[in-house]
Amino acid sequence: MDFTLTEEHRLIRDTVRNFAENEIKPKAAALDEQEEFSTELTRAMGEIGLFGMTVPSEYGGQGLDYLACIIAVEELARVDGSQAATVAAQNSLGIGPIYSYGTEEQKRHFLPKLCSGEALWSFGLTEPDAGSDSRGSKTTAKKVDGGWVINGSKTFITNGSNPLCIGSTVQCVTAREGGKPEFTCFMIETGTPGFSARAMHGKLMWRGSDTAELVFEDCLVPDENMLGPRGAGSRQMLETLDSGRLSIAAMGLGCAQGAFEAALEYARQRHQFGQPIIKFQVNSFKLADMALKCELARTFLYKACWLRDTGQPFEKEAAMSKLYCSEIAGQVADEAVQLHGGYGLMKAYPVERFFRDSRFLRIGEGTSEIQRIVIARLIGC
Repeated sequence: MDFTLTEEHRLIRDTVRNFAENEIKPKAAALDEQEEFSTELTRAMGEIGLFGMTVPSEYGGQGLDYLACIIAVEELARVDGSQAATVAAQNSLGIGPIYSYGTEEQKRHFLPKLCSGEALWSFGLTEPDAGSDSRGSKTTAKKVDGGWVINGSKTFITNGSNPLCIGSTVQCVTAREGGKPEFTCFMIETGTPGFSARAMHGKLMWRGSDTAELVFEDCLVPDENMLGPRGAGSRQMLETLDSGRLSIAAMGLGCAQGAFEAALEYARQRHQFGQPIIKFQVNSFKLADMALKCELARTFLYKACWLRDTGQPFEKEAAMSKLYCSEIAGQVADEAVQLHGGYGLMKAYPVERFFRDSRFLRIGEGTSEIQRIVIARLIGC
């Protein structure tokens, strides 16, 4: 396995890092403080090609491999988890199911605007009583003449209520046989009567990203908006989450890298007892461990992407990457705060935001406990 990035991958890394440093970094703290989703930054990220990265050019995408997408998410998260969340969710959860399971007509209708950054799409799986237990969904779709009537709700949905969102892929119960639910996915467009979305505020993390509650009240969806065959919904959602886990892993890696770099810079500048605190062995060892964790996380995550890009099974590696990267993000961010001392608790320093942003990563798209269940099953336990 060649660990050297291609020229294309290096160019993507440099381009996204430059954009993140110059366009996102000056605004990140204010957007976080105000809990404000930035339409301007989202469109700008679309303009530099950060949406639809793995979608072929015939549908408006960039035609790149999945590693390219992961590198982009990593570089965004190195500066701001909120903007990284917008890109990660749009590529893996928003665009992914439509490209993977949509009809040719559906793909040509929706994908070009989703790949350009002109519009966003969300992924409606989680419900108030169905998180880790995705098969506990209660949102229903009842067949009627010409379509389906949907009732229920979804919660904690990224990109679900902002001005650019034009719809959501939603898992619904379409039948029950012997108590066993049949799940089917539908593409429900914003503006459909009976469909409403409400922004969720008061978050600990990703305060500059859009998190929504979706509500369906006798929402009539036409037959042509079914995604894939009837009864394939659960499989579609779980397969989508495999790739989504790589995106969350990239966010964990980027968060850890950003926190590490902030701590390294601060430790060089902060003086105590007559010298920079980086000169104290206790601190240099902390930084060495932080660097080690980032490098190990990057190596394994990139391997998982290589497996996906070469058409090999990657479910186990995706779960491992998501688990490890999300947990080291918390560890590295915690040590970064410790190295900053009291200043690490202040919003004026970025490690405070890295610390908060890292906490979601052990919950979203499958908790750390669920990842261990998946891994255990895949190793034969």
